Amino acid sequence: MVVYHTLERRGCDQSIPTQRGPRPHPDWLVTELAAVDTELGILKTGKEADVFLLRRGVPAGRSCLLAAKRYRDAGHRMFHRDSGYLEGRRVRESRVNRAVASRSAFGRQAIAGQWAHAEFAALARLYAAGLPVPYPAQVLDTELLLEFIGSPDGVAAPRLAETRPGPAELATLWDQLVQALVDLARDGLAHGDLSAYNLLVHDGRLVMIDLPQVVDVVAHPRGAFYLTRDAENISHWFAAHGLDGVRPGPADLPALLRREVLLEP
Repeated sequence: MVVYHTLERRGCDQSIPTQRGPRPHPDWLVTELAAVDTELGILKTGKEADVFLLRRGVPAGRSCLLAAKRYRDAGHRMFHRDSGYLEGRRVRESRVNRAVASRSAFGRQAIAGQWAHAEFAALARLYAAGLPVPYPAQVLDTELLLEFIGSPDGVAAPRLAETRPGPAELATLWDQLVQALVDLARDGLAHGDLSAYNLLVHDGRLVMIDLPQVVDVVAHPRGAFYLTRDAENISHWFAAHGLDGVRPGPADLPALLRREVLLEP
C-alpha cells in the first residue's frame, strides 16, 4: 500500500528561472505557482542518490508525475566514482575547491550539489538537442526533478537490463541506441557510465538516464577512455542477448563513436 503525504513546499515557488528546465516547457508539466508536490513512494535506491515518485498538482486541477532524484547527504553518500569524473570541474570559490579536494563534510556536500547541477545542465542540453533523455523540470540544491518515465499510474519503465526483447525489438533498440550515442559523440560528449542499467525501455522507446558524469570527450584528459568504455560495455550486453546481422554491429560501435568525435580518421 502506497502512503501519501504532502511535502512542505509548493511546486515551483522555491526555484529561480535558471533552476528550471528548458523552454518551451512540455505541455504535460504543471508550472502553476499554486501547485503542490505530493510524495508517493520510492522508485529506486542507490549508492549516490535515491529516486522518489512525486505527483505535482493544482488543487482541484491538473497534475503530473515527476521523479525526484535526491543525492545523498554528507553522512550517507558513497561517491565511489567522483574523483575521475570531477577532474577539471571547478567552481569560482577557492574555499569550495579546497573543501572538495579534501573531501571534508562541507566538501562532500558541495560535491553532491555539483552532481545535481551537472546532471541538470547535461539533461537540459541533451533534451534541447533532441536526445532521448527525461525532461529536467527543476533543480534545488541536491535534488533534481525529472520527467517520470513510466505509466500514468506510477509504474516505472523497466531498465534495459530487466527486459528480454525478441530479435526484432532488440534490433530496434540497438538502432535507437546507436543514433543516440552518435548524436552525443557529434556534440563532443560521452555518457561516461553507460550500461544496460541506465537505459530505460518505455513503449518501445529507449531513454538514457543517470547523466551526472557526462564527459566532454575532447576536454577531459580521459575522455577517449570513457567514450570507448561506454561503447564496449553496452555492445557486450546487446551481443550477449543475441543481436546479430546489423550494421553497424556491436563490434563496430567503439570505432564509430571515436570517428564521430574526431578522435580517429
